Amino acid sequence: MIDFAQRRFKCLAAVALASILAGCATGQAPGGMEDLKTASDMTAAQKRAEIRLQLAAGYFEQGNYPVALDEVKKAIAADPQGVSGYSLRAIIYMRMNEKALANDSFLQALKLAPNDPDLNNNYGSFLCQNERIKESFKHFDAALGNRNYQSPAGAANNAGSCALKIKDYGLAEKYLLRALELAPDVPETNVGLARVYYAQRNYPRASMFIARLGRVAKLDNLPAEVLWLAIKVQHKMGDQGSEQGFATQLRRHHAGSPEYAAYQRGAFDE
Repeated sequence: MIDFAQRRFKCLAAVALASILAGCATGQAPGGMEDLKTASDMTAAQKRAEIRLQLAAGYFEQGNYPVALDEVKKAIAADPQGVSGYSLRAIIYMRMNEKALANDSFLQALKLAPNDPDLNNNYGSFLCQNERIKESFKHFDAALGNRNYQSPAGAANNAGSCALKIKDYGLAEKYLLRALELAPDVPETNVGLARVYYAQRNYPRASMFIARLGRVAKLDNLPAEVLWLAIKVQHKMGDQGSEQGFATQLRRHHAGSPEYAAYQRGAFDE
């Protein structure tokens, strides 16, 4: 079973690791443009920090968080101005459920790189996960406002999902439509828009995004809550064939779920 919330967390961590492994430091080129630093531009301390971060990333991916954290601490000691160390430390603390420490690490990173789009997206996601939802949009918007951001669809989708948590369907629609424009085949985006329009009782439009979901995701991988949403949408549309098809998937893969129990008792409007 694919858990969309868990997948978003894994993607958040992957983005942080990718940024670290790619080496995101920049320098000033002769023409005044920002240039990527290469090994010859780095100080000895920065090289030591990069090696430690590489090790930390490897331990993190193996699930060995204490050792990963220890390597990050050594990286920060070697290069206290390196943003990647604080960013990865925040991700590690998140995985260890050390929320206060994760928050502090994010803030330290943002002091050094307030306009970094990946960092703002990651911190926005952290705030949303910890019910600081209104604060999160500032950081999602900062990420989306950066023209050089390589993954704006992820930030737009994260912001839309966050708006759904507080049932601000207008705001969720705005962010999710932007995510759809940037990357139309992301399952989470289509699910989010189906939720928006179902909540607004715009069942034909909700049905359209459920149909899109069937083209961009495997039905037998969908979580119970998504299948239940699809059933309710098709029930409202009077499409018994599609309703039964989703119900079959729900029974086959999630027979013990609360969603299947709700379907069995016909609780379509609960």
